[in-house]
Amino acid sequence: MKIKTALKQALLGVVSLSLIAGCSENTGGQVGAVPPPTSVEVATLAPRDVVLSTELPGRVASLRKAEVRPQVTGIIQKRLFEEGAFVEAGQQLYQIDAARYEAALQTAKANLERAQSNFDAANDRYKRYQNLLKQKAVSQQNFDDAQADFRQLKAELSVAEANVKTAQIDFDYTHVYAPISGRIGQSSVTEGALVTAQQAAVLVTIHQLDPIYVDVAQAASQLMAFRQQAASGGLSQANATVQLKFENGSAYQFPGSLKFSDMSVNERTGTIAMRAEFPNPDYLLLPGMFVRADVRQGTREQVLVVPQRAVTRSRSGDAQVMLVSPDNTVKAQAVVLGSVTHNGWIVENGLHAGDRVIVEGLQKVAPGATVNPVEATNSQPLVSGEQQ
Repeated sequence: MKIKTALKQALLGVVSLSLIAGCSENTGGQVGAVPPPTSVEVATLAPRDVVLSTELPGRVASLRKAEVRPQVTGIIQKRLFEEGAFVEAGQQLYQIDAARYEAALQTAKANLERAQSNFDAANDRYKRYQNLLKQKAVSQQNFDDAQADFRQLKAELSVAEANVKTAQIDFDYTHVYAPISGRIGQSSVTEGALVTAQQAAVLVTIHQLDPIYVDVAQAASQLMAFRQQAASGGLSQANATVQLKFENGSAYQFPGSLKFSDMSVNERTGTIAMRAEFPNPDYLLLPGMFVRADVRQGTREQVLVVPQRAVTRSRSGDAQVMLVSPDNTVKAQAVVLGSVTHNGWIVENGLHAGDRVIVEGLQKVAPGATVNPVEATNSQPLVSGEQQ
């Protein structure tokens, strides 16, 4: 019995030692192990060309706009166009009652004929008296009277000719023509309406829509910065192009070109008015429409662009990024930022090609920490001119 008891105690001691050893090993693995490095997403910087652009609100304006008004008083007899149709320059739009103006024209022509007849008689008499005066066959007084009649009737003939021209103009104004080609709007009058010469109310408006203008306003300080960069050679300028977006966010298919920049700054808003021209063959752009214009004003060549989400601010308010060193440790780097692109900043100073900038996981790391860097998918920020 003593031998069995001793064997049991020995076996229990071996099992207890094994359990204690196992527990000690497991406990030691949890307490003494070093945690793995934190994984972060990085973007490796590489120089490239960046098209600088500015998105500005804009309004569509007609290339040409003609407000048609009557030049004579009368009753509208006919409307000779279809509202909303395309009309050609010189096409008749309205017919005003011309009876009174036709009668005035006939009267003026009759007066002209009478004045012409009187002038011809006076002219013959004047020439005849010139010859008779040389022959001493007529007195100087008779010659002077003939000369005065000639000059008076010549003036009356000129007045009669002017009256005919005036009457002809008034008669012609009873035919209201389109001054330009374009899309014609809604008529404000119908047949039977009385219109007056040079009235304030417009009969109809014609818009020339292809090509068409878009008016935008850019901050004077921003435009000055672009021009200074161009003057210093830091910005390559070509013909400025413009892309449009509608209010619903869809893009307009045709690019435009910047045609005009005002020479003065608006004192109230500090902006400069600019105008771009766009082809509009399908008449999708209509006068008064609100759009957003992406004005592309030049190219910065071989610059570094850092994603906006990688940029933080130090306690002093300076811009900084977190870099991953070759040994995978984190360090804070102050940067000088330039122009902003769609979702990135152009770096003027502080970074170099090949630097790895943390773009995801900034909240989990601090300077000096060791990280596991993973190259972010599509880590390069979008710049002007690129599409998502």
